[in-house]
Amino acid sequence: MQNPPKWVSTNGDVERPNVARLFDYYLGGAHNFAVDREYAEQALPRIPTAEIVQHTRAFLRRAVRVCVAAGIRQFLDLGSGIPTAGNVHEVAQQVDPTCRVVYVDNDPTTVAHSRTMLRDSPSVAIAEADVRDVGAVLASPEVRGLLDLTRPVAVLMVAILPHVGDEDGPVELVARYRDAVVDGSYLVMSHLTADEQPEMVEELVGVTVDTLSPIVARSKAELEPLFTGFELLEPGLVLAARWRGEEDQVSCAEAVAYGAVGVKRSG
Repeated sequence: MQNPPKWVSTNGDVERPNVARLFDYYLGGAHNFAVDREYAEQALPRIPTAEIVQHTRAFLRRAVRVCVAAGIRQFLDLGSGIPTAGNVHEVAQQVDPTCRVVYVDNDPTTVAHSRTMLRDSPSVAIAEADVRDVGAVLASPEVRGLLDLTRPVAVLMVAILPHVGDEDGPVELVARYRDAVVDGSYLVMSHLTADEQPEMVEELVGVTVDTLSPIVARSKAELEPLFTGFELLEPGLVLAARWRGEEDQVSCAEAVAYGAVGVKRSG
């Protein structure tokens, strides 16, 4: 790449497809490179990936609005990627401009670009940290500067846990975030599943080995323990498209992820 933008890191990943930039491309954004667009068009011709990503973003928007309506004014978006179209702070601040948001991502390119995008938003920031390192996330200057963890916060784990392998203990990871927030805090989660569309999801999982962030799908039974200590809002853990969505019937692209929102309750 000749004369890359200033926000492009020098770690060489501009030569390989990047998950955050792929999401941006599928959402119709402009923060992606030719390598991402080529990968999207050539590697996934039989999978409606753009539709899948758009439905994931729609679930996120619905969940954020529910959190704001419940009184939440601070959000921790783990594994956020680039805060492109329909991002958390836009949705939350449309309802209440006082809402504060910290995005978290471990990709230097994503973080550098996002900081450029957010430089004029004092109530929004992005921290460079690995979501698996809970201590590093919570000790980041951005979290410490913008979020008050003595008050309820919404922890968003939308489409990020498929990037956390079983060897990293996803149940224990979620529990560490749960233990770090106070009662009345929310957990918003969506997760890839092969329960409904096994062939499509198997192909999707297979092609991600070519990216810097391979993924894993999990069943509903595997996801239920992630919500230990949280009281699920209606309709519970369901296909994300059905979580307070408008349609009872879902397409193939809508049947590849579960979604739920829970509230931390003690006793």
